[in-house]
Amino acid sequence: MKQLTGSEIVIECLKEQGVDTVFGYPGGTILNVYDELYKHQGEIRHILTSHEQGAAHAADGYARATGKVGVCMATSGPGATNLVTGIATAYMDSVPVVAITANVGVSLLGKDSFQEVDIAGVVMPVTKHSFIVKNVHELADTIRRAFKIAKTGRPGPVLVDITKDVTANVADYEPMKPEEIKRIADTIDDKAVERAAQMINRAKHPFILAGGGVTIANAEKELRSLADKIDAAVCDTLMGKGAIEGTAERYTGMIGMHGTKASNFGMAHADVLIVVGARFSDRVIGNASKFAQDAKIIHIDVDQAEINKNVEVDEYIIGDAKLVLERLLDQVETSKKPEWMAEIRELKEKYPMTYDKSCLTGPQVIETLYEMTEGNATVVTEVGQHQMWAAQFYKYKHPHQLLTSGGLGTMGYGLGASLGAKIARPDETVVNIAGDGCFRMNMNEIATAVRYNIPIIQIVINNHVLGMVRQWQTLFYEKRYSNTVLNDAVDFVKLAEAMGAEAYRATTIEEFKEAFRKAEQAGRPVVIDCMIQEDDKVWPMVAPGQAIETCFSAEDLDKR
Repeated sequence: MKQLTGSEIVIECLKEQGVDTVFGYPGGTILNVYDELYKHQGEIRHILTSHEQGAAHAADGYARATGKVGVCMATSGPGATNLVTGIATAYMDSVPVVAITANVGVSLLGKDSFQEVDIAGVVMPVTKHSFIVKNVHELADTIRRAFKIAKTGRPGPVLVDITKDVTANVADYEPMKPEEIKRIADTIDDKAVERAAQMINRAKHPFILAGGGVTIANAEKELRSLADKIDAAVCDTLMGKGAIEGTAERYTGMIGMHGTKASNFGMAHADVLIVVGARFSDRVIGNASKFAQDAKIIHIDVDQAEINKNVEVDEYIIGDAKLVLERLLDQVETSKKPEWMAEIRELKEKYPMTYDKSCLTGPQVIETLYEMTEGNATVVTEVGQHQMWAAQFYKYKHPHQLLTSGGLGTMGYGLGASLGAKIARPDETVVNIAGDGCFRMNMNEIATAVRYNIPIIQIVINNHVLGMVRQWQTLFYEKRYSNTVLNDAVDFVKLAEAMGAEAYRATTIEEFKEAFRKAEQAGRPVVIDCMIQEDDKVWPMVAPGQAIETCFSAEDLDKR
């Protein structure tokens, strides 16, 4: 046992947890911690982002890409509040992140001191837990608890706020090996598993809906085995991408507001729906009272709070998705359903995903990206039309391949997240796909990529409008384009070059291919500005509040 300052304890605890990279921005109250980071820069790499929000998103991207806890840091007041959007993003998508902030000294708390904010209180609704440490003797245990909470069960962000005097005070420190985080098994009800297996064995038209919980639990092998064993059709949510290969014959595509017709129509024909690690979000199910009306619903989730929250189910099993699926596999019968699979094939053939090939479009860029990377890139996105095209036209092979803000829908997420992902996966091609509106939000992180020579490829799908909002204005607001036109003089190629990156503009698919080939060989950050038409839309679409089987395309509108 030895005596260390609070700042030294912070660093030693990070090393205990196997942390090799942190993302952050220094300031007055957290200076003591940054001084220790300087002394340990050979053991823990610090990435100085351009903005604290970028640090939070980078920690999130690092966590999604590695399965480890991502770590970000900020000073008190605005530094801490700038992390909140990134923390909320991680919370909505169940991403393990530990945010470490510093606050004013204990004697100054509650006195409206300079750069004082009750950040532990601010983030309470968007964290699994938040701490404020006012006693140096409690610091090590608090940090260890934070990491354990972030990783246990349904993952999520935890904030640790440390007063400045605690970072300077001294306490005894004894190294500890981190606790092993075990999968949640004690909540699994064997009777419920047995009942679910019986329901599945009686099914003639089984459908599996794979959510983000499958990717978090790394349960893709078990899910694919179950689908094969019972001859089920499989669809996914945005967060469930990669749970089943995008090229699988039984895969019908994404479900929901911008899901495929094969998934949305096929769901109406299911007699048993097995939902794994999904929370029945409104964008997935549409009108809850009309969702999968003819199907018995089995819900598998690690979080009891999700059961019957949005949709009443017929059977549920609480526990780790991988362990639950293993038990189900032991009890379900092998069965072939050629008529059901023929119906699924027919739906896929009747309603293929198509797009206009007469000019450069978002779907064409995404599909070409898929072909040029042979489906092996780590794809990160911002939020909007480009995000939906990335979900529809890139065929994902495995979980954690698509990193995107699903629950919160955070514009500005992707660029920071792609930095974290590329640091986590240095040997993989990491591409961030943004709309021009999203790129404006946090494009200053290109400077971060250049500073550390993090060779991400940034694709901007540039239509000079806020595309998804404009799509709604076109369809539901009689084309009143209130504050969605971005047709100004901003030149993303010049901006990127000014920040030190390589940059290209593409107006045709041939120009995009040439630019992407150069980007893959560049070994440095590259921005590709892809110019598309302002009124390109994401199809199919379900109108808000409607049943998902009412999804329509441009052709359907023309017929009306």
